[in-house]
Amino acid sequence: MEYDVIVVGAGHAGCEAALAAARLGAQTLLLTMNPDTIAAMSCNPAIGGPAAKSHLVRELDALGGEMARVIDQTYLNIRRINESRGPAALALRAQADKKRYHAEMTLRLERQSNLFIKQGMVTEIIVKKNRVTGVLLKSGRCYSATTIILATGTFLGGQIVMGDIKYPGGRQGEPAAVELSQNLTRLGIVLRRFQTATPPRIHSRSINYNKITPQALQEPQWGFSWDGCFKKRDQKPCWVTTTTPETIRVIQNNINYSPIRSGAINSKGPHFCPSIDRKVINFPDKTDHLIFLEPEGEFTEEVYLLGMTTAMPEMIQEKILKTVPGLEAVDVIRPGYAVEYDCLDSFQFNASLESKKIENLFTAGQINGTSGYEEAAAQGLVAGINAVRKLNNQSPYIPDRTTSYIGVLIDDLVTRGTEEPYRMMTSLAEFRLFLRLDNSLMRLGEWGYQMGLVAQERWQKHQCILAAIRELQQAVGEIKIKPDSIFWGKLNLPQPDRGYRLPELILRPEITDTFILDFFPELQKYPQPAREYVWNELKLAGYLARQKDQLQQIREMDSCVFQNRASFHTLPYISAEGRGILEKIGPRSLGQALRIPELADGDRTALILYMKQKGDPKTGYGAVI
Repeated sequence: MEYDVIVVGAGHAGCEAALAAARLGAQTLLLTMNPDTIAAMSCNPAIGGPAAKSHLVRELDALGGEMARVIDQTYLNIRRINESRGPAALALRAQADKKRYHAEMTLRLERQSNLFIKQGMVTEIIVKKNRVTGVLLKSGRCYSATTIILATGTFLGGQIVMGDIKYPGGRQGEPAAVELSQNLTRLGIVLRRFQTATPPRIHSRSINYNKITPQALQEPQWGFSWDGCFKKRDQKPCWVTTTTPETIRVIQNNINYSPIRSGAINSKGPHFCPSIDRKVINFPDKTDHLIFLEPEGEFTEEVYLLGMTTAMPEMIQEKILKTVPGLEAVDVIRPGYAVEYDCLDSFQFNASLESKKIENLFTAGQINGTSGYEEAAAQGLVAGINAVRKLNNQSPYIPDRTTSYIGVLIDDLVTRGTEEPYRMMTSLAEFRLFLRLDNSLMRLGEWGYQMGLVAQERWQKHQCILAAIRELQQAVGEIKIKPDSIFWGKLNLPQPDRGYRLPELILRPEITDTFILDFFPELQKYPQPAREYVWNELKLAGYLARQKDQLQQIREMDSCVFQNRASFHTLPYISAEGRGILEKIGPRSLGQALRIPELADGDRTALILYMKQKGDPKTGYGAVI
């Protein structure tokens, strides 16, 4: 059979890619080795978190993705975090019921028109005249397609590691895609090795809950999706305990069995998610590492041990866990392990996520060198969009790093590369005050609607939120507090000499959302996202104004596009080393070129001067502003 788009892999990247392509009208085939593991949460059963992961999910939702809506329907608990760090860092984190999440995402895929799900292991990408034409399965069956999206996760050449034991596998108990890895190498694609790891899962009945601390539950008024208030679910708490000096002693006594010490693992793992072995090696004097005990779902007694990642031998894992308060009688259901896998050097694909070497081949997720469900899903959406836009001879959708974390993620990959699994952090965005959790709909909603991913009915709901924001901004601006108002007494403040408008007072720490709603109950009719956006815009107005000129300058440089990236060697006044860097990375714009860390200052200056001139017909370069 022949399809417009074939998506290989049904993890978080593959699900979003397939849904996006099908919703845009493409006949889409989603191939998975096992339909029972669609959207599986191989590691932490959670969405969002203290980094910029929840920002990615809100942006994904504004553009028409599915992850936010699924987690809002399947969470075990949901909470706002980082509130003390300000509006730019404020985030959401939802503990997921992993079986419900899988079931809900699978159902949405199965019910999506233009989308077909089939089981099969891809062993070969068929390429003719440097362009993909289809895939070959291990069963011998071929499927033809105009575009292909690889979303292979950790399965590409995957190897499970536990102590000094290694064996092929993409996840524990599942086969690795070894033949596909070999096929990509034969096609001239350069692969590298990364690794990731996961902690043990234990039985809930073996935990002494009297010795551990429950996390307080919250009831946020709004979830990840912009669709509206989610249906409230009964929440289950997570629990907290810590390692002890005895835990550290046991790890140190057995550290030679750790794959990172023995040499069984030589590849790079995620910097922001170190194993307990790594923590003890790097911080030998610290004894109280936090461990979060997280339930995995309503229909399982398995508990995930966040903070206890390890790939040491199984018996040693049990010894370590029994030194932790509350886990003295621990019953390990699934031991922790590491997985090494093949991925791409990110300079091999464009910002559209299309391969530079093979036309119509797109990649998304961990194959691109990233880490995390949210990073994968964001790339999957972009790859799905651009695969269809390529079919329709449309220019690709390139997210802008000044308007989205999705843009920051992809721009960092194709401009700077990564030497370890990339994780999206708020610190990586120069303009994070503009990229808050509360304004992703304003930044990206129009894009989602115009591209056809957000249906008319859903867009009308989003328009109601935007209208509420405009109305609230006007209402707040008109509120004036007189000098003799009881407002001042309720805040234990002296009576002022003059009246104040509410926007003038919003920066005071005691003027909270709760206080404003209590004193001005007429504002309670506005939805929480509208209120949060308006308060943040007022509080950050001065900072936003100061950064606005700088942001506009970046946008202008990003709109200054190289019309022919195949001829960087002809650019005048650029050093030989600089030409080599430009040809390797192939920046699409002046802005992207200037963000290349290895480019010398002299080469940057030469580029700026050159692009200020009119386009040169001999080289094909020119400015499109």
